[in-house]
Amino acid sequence: MSPTKGVARKPATVAATTRSGSERMLEQHLGITVRDLRLRYRLTIADLASRAGISAGMLSKIENGQTSSSLDTLFQIANALGVTISNLFRDFNTPTGGAQLIKNGEGMEVVRAGTKRGHSYQLLAYDQGPKKVFDPFLVTINDKSEVFPDFEHTGTEFIYLLEGKLRYRHGKQTYLMSPGDSLTFKGKIAHGPIELIKVPIRMLAITMYGDEATDPR
Repeated sequence: MSPTKGVARKPATVAATTRSGSERMLEQHLGITVRDLRLRYRLTIADLASRAGISAGMLSKIENGQTSSSLDTLFQIANALGVTISNLFRDFNTPTGGAQLIKNGEGMEVVRAGTKRGHSYQLLAYDQGPKKVFDPFLVTINDKSEVFPDFEHTGTEFIYLLEGKLRYRHGKQTYLMSPGDSLTFKGKIAHGPIELIKVPIRMLAITMYGDEATDPR
């Protein structure tokens, strides 16, 4: 064997190693997708293989991620399943996700300074990691005679009124709010409800922290 041929073998070995990772993942994804679609349409391996014009053995290997498939073969399979070829690649490399769902009425009840009666805070998201990014509350007020202290805190606050009617103060300014109205302001300036006009009052109150928070004028 000549030295030239011996050197030429190294890139081929490296390429094969490189393919084994991402291509293996793609093969497994395609196999699972094809099998799920086949089962959804209640087709046997023999049925789908016959429609696609390939052998049942080849289809079985594809479904088990044991072989690479040409685009022509994938096109035939997709056509036999009645889907576009892009459907076979859908969700490949898509992050798993991990959203936090809080069901209606299951928000954590929080007691805040100045809240004594007829006034509740439900925290709609929590366990946000070592650095708090935001606090979303569903605020409910049932007692029209309740008197609120001035609130002051870091961050930017956003209020969206869902139900009821009230007059809200921020600094020297007051704002009449009805359902559908929203208010955004700096939390470090004294603020809070000064007149509860119509109860019950329900509003979303979201405080955003950090330098990335919007600084409203």
